[in-house]
Amino acid sequence: MLFDTHAHYDDAAFDPDRELLLESLPQRGVALVLNPGCDLDSSRKAVSYAAAYPHVYAAVGIHPENCAGFVPADIDVLRELARQPKVAAIGEIGLDYYWAENPPRKLQQQVLRAQLALARELRLPVIFHDREAHGDSLAIVREFPDVTGVFHCFSGSPEMARELLDLGWYLGFDGPVTYKNARRAPEVAAVTPLDRMLIETDSPYMTPVPHRGERNDSAYWRRSWRSGRAFPWSNWPAPHWKTASVCSAYPNKESA
Repeated sequence: MLFDTHAHYDDAAFDPDRELLLESLPQRGVALVLNPGCDLDSSRKAVSYAAAYPHVYAAVGIHPENCAGFVPADIDVLRELARQPKVAAIGEIGLDYYWAENPPRKLQQQVLRAQLALARELRLPVIFHDREAHGDSLAIVREFPDVTGVFHCFSGSPEMARELLDLGWYLGFDGPVTYKNARRAPEVAAVTPLDRMLIETDSPYMTPVPHRGERNDSAYWRRSWRSGRAFPWSNWPAPHWKTASVCSAYPNKESA
């Protein structure tokens, strides 16, 4: 059984069969799912799924691609959402410099700092999105040494991985570990202790080979983690894949 620590079941790709799919996950080898929000609306949806399904947890946050309309009052909304019993993290937050049409970098950084401050206030971990923004991402997390979490779908260098690990962060690995051009991921995995790796699917995105191009869901995790020939877990029996790191990265607020 797996804890999929990152799946977007609020995405429109799941509109035709969301309820059936979420209900079926435990029978398909998925014990728990964390659904992060990417704006206020998707954060509210994530909280509603967590309330409806015992195996679903939520994170709330504003993704860097969606921060153009940010106002300070949005933090108050996130604060109230984050106080719901099954909200385990602030996220998905971070920096994304890949698309030219994304909000200005300075605004992304402002919104990121505001949400990291919220995570510090609420003593919650964060789900960090870093795309083509490694230097600024690392610089800003250094400003918040008492805030950690996971660098989702980590795409940085082994050197950056080592620094994040030293700072107490976890690293997320997804379907791209199965892609032919995944050269850096084995190098990063080689320097990452198994108990600091988090299993993610990023559903409905990043579907592993040989299903690449199809809609992803949490049950495809087995394909990702069996096919990485260069990875230390590729031949491990399934019980090891649960990893105790999940428990420390996302504490269960209901039992706290």
